[in-house]
Amino acid sequence: MTVGIHVAEEITGGERIARADTATVAFIGRTLRGPVNESVTLRSFSDYQAVFGGLWQPAPLSYAIEHFFENGGLCACVVRVINGGRAATITLPTQSAKAWHLEALCPGTREFLRVAVDYDNIASADENSFNLVVQRVRAPGQEHIEDQEIYTRASVDPSSPRYVGFLIAESALVRLKTASDERPLTTSRSDGRLVSAYVSSNPDGDDGAPLTDYDVIGSATEGTGLFAFGAEVPFNFLYVPPLSRDHAVGPGIRLIAARICRNRRALLIVDPPIEWASPQDAAEGMRHVDLVTDDALMYFPWIQAYDRLRASFQPFAPGAAAAGMLSRLQTECPFWVAGEAEDAPLRPGLRPICAVSDEWRERLAQAGLNTFTTVRARQPLPARTLGGLRTPTSAWRYLSAKRLALFVMSSIERGTRWVVFEQAGPALSQRVHGQVADFLGSLAADGAFAPSAEGPNWVAVCDERLQRADEPHSVHVLFGFAAERADDWHCWVLTQEATGSRINPVGFDRVKSILAQARRAPVASEASAGRLTA
Repeated sequence: MTVGIHVAEEITGGERIARADTATVAFIGRTLRGPVNESVTLRSFSDYQAVFGGLWQPAPLSYAIEHFFENGGLCACVVRVINGGRAATITLPTQSAKAWHLEALCPGTREFLRVAVDYDNIASADENSFNLVVQRVRAPGQEHIEDQEIYTRASVDPSSPRYVGFLIAESALVRLKTASDERPLTTSRSDGRLVSAYVSSNPDGDDGAPLTDYDVIGSATEGTGLFAFGAEVPFNFLYVPPLSRDHAVGPGIRLIAARICRNRRALLIVDPPIEWASPQDAAEGMRHVDLVTDDALMYFPWIQAYDRLRASFQPFAPGAAAAGMLSRLQTECPFWVAGEAEDAPLRPGLRPICAVSDEWRERLAQAGLNTFTTVRARQPLPARTLGGLRTPTSAWRYLSAKRLALFVMSSIERGTRWVVFEQAGPALSQRVHGQVADFLGSLAADGAFAPSAEGPNWVAVCDERLQRADEPHSVHVLFGFAAERADDWHCWVLTQEATGSRINPVGFDRVKSILAQARRAPVASEASAGRLTA
């Protein structure tokens, strides 16, 4: 895995490693409005409405965000993608036929903008300056202003530092499409419904066509689609809602999304086919599922929720509700507590479209399929990944163990990025070891790792046994822990260097070989409590 270095996330070696977030969910899809191919962080559905425009029947993403927050979701990162689409324009006339043309920064028919021009406090001898106000309103003819930008003493002179083209280049609402060397005319109140004088945007915006798989996948080179979640946007789960009510997510999207999750140390939430109308259908369908990986998980069945636009209960894909449940449960108990932290009922207002008995819940869990309940189960079932019986690491069949591994890797990788700004050597290695040992020790004290009556349940090594003479500017850290059982160890080697970071798994036999060298190495006496020693 390779993760870029970002100075903004740098910490100093004197600080403890912060525990990485575990509840952020990334969403992607079609919306009413908003920035395109840009990740926006949201904390509530009202945030979504303010940025992306609220519920829209052609956009299952809008309902997914509503269900996520209704079921306890804490934080969402949303990327809007479009298929075509066109931004609305605004025309500002001048004394001649050379009009100014502005264009909405975001495409779509629901980006309601208006512009005002005046010459207040502009000297009569100044023939180049004017004042410009740009507003976004909730609906045409309304005075409910959602956003506003004011540019005083804007100039039509391209050599002026106040040239309107320079000012609008920083705008979050519009961009300059066509300029003129004449000042625009003062706007007059042409709409009797408005208190102020404004020029409204033209009705030439377009929402584009329904999404295709290619729109969602996007381009890694251009940073579009799924690749719009740049390295600076950390997330723990990724969910792609159905592209429309009758267009499920295709296998190409699932494949690329799972690969992105693997590289980003996140998990993909996959929806079951709506055709699985019963537990029997689901059990049969799991035999033919096309994505068998411990980087993904699935919840069954689809849910029913009230559709405020249709004024009736409708079936919806369950992935967003599952994401909300997993997000909220981290506030109730640690996510590494299997079962208790993964098997909570849906909140009122959301209900499964079919009942699943306790017997069928256990059978489906064995196949790697998690199920919803409407009441808290007597015997909570540990949630599974889609790794099933074919995953090479048995622990990663369970969601709690997989999340713990991703959490530990992400926390240590981010918390040790500061080393690339330091001089490599024994002193630096000792500082890094102290950080990692302190972090793992605190998790062990909280019960994150499998208990062991005979010895430690975590390991941290950062010394000359790992550093290589041909990599003088790289720092290597070995760390690991016991997952399900005291003898079930999982270890990795983290490499921090100026070009980025890498984390590679390492077999426990190799770890024991490295630790055995401690008998002859002077650093052996520095073993911390909880660190494996030979």
